[in-house]
Amino acid sequence: MASYPPPSGFPTHQPEILPPEGEGSAAQQEELRAVRERLPGQRSRSGPRSWAYAPATYLLVGINCLVYLAMIFSHVSFVNPTIDDLMRWGAKNASAVLYDGQWIRVVTAMFVHVGILHLATNMWCLWNLGLLGEPLVGPIGVFAAYILSGAAGNLLSIGVNLAFRTDSVGAGASGAVFGIAGLLIVLLKSPRLPIPPKELSGLRRYVIYFAAINFVIGFGSLAVGSAVRIDNMAHLGGFLGGIIFALPMVPMLGSPKSLFFFRRRIAVGLMTCVLVFFGFYLSSVFPGSSLPTR
Repeated sequence: MASYPPPSGFPTHQPEILPPEGEGSAAQQEELRAVRERLPGQRSRSGPRSWAYAPATYLLVGINCLVYLAMIFSHVSFVNPTIDDLMRWGAKNASAVLYDGQWIRVVTAMFVHVGILHLATNMWCLWNLGLLGEPLVGPIGVFAAYILSGAAGNLLSIGVNLAFRTDSVGAGASGAVFGIAGLLIVLLKSPRLPIPPKELSGLRRYVIYFAAINFVIGFGSLAVGSAVRIDNMAHLGGFLGGIIFALPMVPMLGSPKSLFFFRRRIAVGLMTCVLVFFGFYLSSVFPGSSLPTR
């Protein structure tokens, strides 16, 4: 993913969109300052920052790294794990999910990685997008977006594999990372955000560049016959899942807390229903005899 310079600093005056109460305004201003400090390449002007300011991002990166370390300590290759190793640790596979009933793989696969390079690139993207997204949707919002959009990507990948009668094994957080990118692209368009339009445009453009470049790399690898196998359907499904998750939401910055929490519950419920119905659709449309034995 290319790196782009952050937009200029935020204004020091209090935006009119924020509530007038002193305590609430101070909290909103602190969140606004946190957004500025989380931009790529930006250093904090207020000294050392607390490790608690983006707990969901740190938690998700930590879980992914711990799973990878556990794989290494169980004698799995740190560069090129075998298919059996990946399946043992929770990678997704159409026949395992639909015909063996191992639906948990739709979730576990987003914490399993195919080597150190795969892990490093995904965690770098997750780190940058997560730090940017957490002031907008909160820790629960980032965690929910990761899980739900990652599951959407994995289900779409499974569906396409079934449609083309393939039974490949897939793993990685990239579908969930694309989901967070989709979420940010929608929410950074919100007029509620107390951020100058020019700076919002720069932030949004940064995320769009990330998604566009990685889509080009992914689909381009198919055109040139690259040896690197990229699960483009997981990327696309995660991206669309993130957009669907974001549609009912309002950003935490610039919105009343009650409205933000209500809209976030709607988003989680909507995305959960979409996943459940899509899962039922896959299990009903593709009979067990349609997929070749692995």
